[in-house]
Amino acid sequence: MNAEERKITIIEGPPPTFEPVQPDTHSVLVGVLEGPEAGQIAVTRVRALNGPALVERCYRAWRDKESIPLEFRTAMGTVQRVPIVAVRYVPTDEGDILILWVLLTRQVIEALVEESGWADEGDDEDNLDFFA
Repeated sequence: MNAEERKITIIEGPPPTFEPVQPDTHSVLVGVLEGPEAGQIAVTRVRALNGPALVERCYRAWRDKESIPLEFRTAMGTVQRVPIVAVRYVPTDEGDILILWVLLTRQVIEALVEESGWADEGDDEDNLDFFA
C-alpha cells in the first residue's frame, strides 16, 4: 500500500467536530505534543462501515513508522488533513464508531475557526486559546 492510500477519509456527512484533550487526562498522548510540529490533541468520533479494518490500517501505518491522516472537508468545502495519533473502535447497535485522537496544528485550527464562524462569537485569540 502506498502512502497516498494510508489515510482515513470522511466521504459523506458533516465535518467532524473536535473536542480538545487535556494532556493530564490522556498522559500517554503528551509525547505527541513534543513532536516536530506543535499543536493540540483533539478527539472526534466518526461512523465507519468497517471499524476493525480502519483500525488495522492505522496500526499497519504506525508499525511501518508512517503517519496516517484523517482527511475531511470543512463546512466551506476546504479539504483538511490532520495526523491521527490514536484510534479506538467501538461497535454499537447503530454501526461502527471510530474514536480518533488527532493532532490539530495552529494552521488547521485557524482555518476551522475562520470557516466555522467562531470569530463572530468573540475574540479570535480566545477561541484559538481554547486549543492552546
